[in-house]
Amino acid sequence: MKNSDNTSYQLDSIDKEIIYMLMDNSKTSLAHISKGVGISTTAVHQRIKKLEQAGVIENSISFLNPKKIGYKVISYIGVFLDKPSHYPDMVKALKEINEVVEAHYTTGNYTIFLKVLCKDNDHLMQILSKLQKLKGVTRTETFISLEQGIYRQLKV
Repeated sequence: MKNSDNTSYQLDSIDKEIIYMLMDNSKTSLAHISKGVGISTTAVHQRIKKLEQAGVIENSISFLNPKKIGYKVISYIGVFLDKPSHYPDMVKALKEINEVVEAHYTTGNYTIFLKVLCKDNDHLMQILSKLQKLKGVTRTETFISLEQGIYRQLKV
């Protein structure tokens, strides 16, 4: 069972080192981690399980490189809704658009801020057309990423 998002978990130096090794490669073996942090494989396994149960480690996944599979345009789209109450329905609709990989309910100018992966500018135009037809959307503002200078997980 995961802890609530409001509770924090105290990480010691061994927990942090285990996390860093898993962030570098989620497929790192327990034996390799054990050698790296100086504790038994059983102890490493137990710590990983505790970190998962506490919600510190949520997933062990491999990341796709979107450019290698044809998604060459990374864009960020600010979505203006006529009423914030449309947000829950908007999230449901956005989940149906595969190219939307992140959606954030925000303060500031936009109601929702999206990260969208597209094959090219024509593909982006198709996605924008879909977004602008969704109920409650009054307008959108699009930014295209020219280069991603930093890509990392949070180091604790």
